[in-house]
Amino acid sequence: MKKINVFIKRKETAKDLPIPSYATLGSSGVDLYAEVDGEVVISPGEIKLISCGIYIELPEGYEAEVRPRSGLALKHGITLVNTPGTIDSDYRGLINLITTNIGKEAFVIKRGLRLAQMVIKEVTRVEFVEVEDLGQTERAHGGFGHTGI
Repeated sequence: MKKINVFIKRKETAKDLPIPSYATLGSSGVDLYAEVDGEVVISPGEIKLISCGIYIELPEGYEAEVRPRSGLALKHGITLVNTPGTIDSDYRGLINLITTNIGKEAFVIKRGLRLAQMVIKEVTRVEFVEVEDLGQTERAHGGFGHTGI
């Protein structure tokens, strides 16, 4: 398994929160924690920006994908609006989560709640080559349910 160093800095107000870490040996993502003052209530249909209290420096050639936690999504309808969110290697700003509640009841986000997960991935850059025609496949233009339900 390949390992890289990712530099992390915590906001002064987030020093009490854990640094992201893997929950198990087989985990692909690290947990991101809510850096809120006390509690924040997110009502059904609401969208709120929730700070994680951290800044990261990814090596060039890598990105971080931010994803919802499946348990919060299933049990409470808590998810991220732009999922997966992308953190580019040249971004040095505060990591925030665009959080929404698609559930039926208000949800309380408490300080330190494991609200999302972050997966670090290697990036492949492409160079687009314009052509007159593309290669043919059996599928061709089929999409949006073309193979049935």
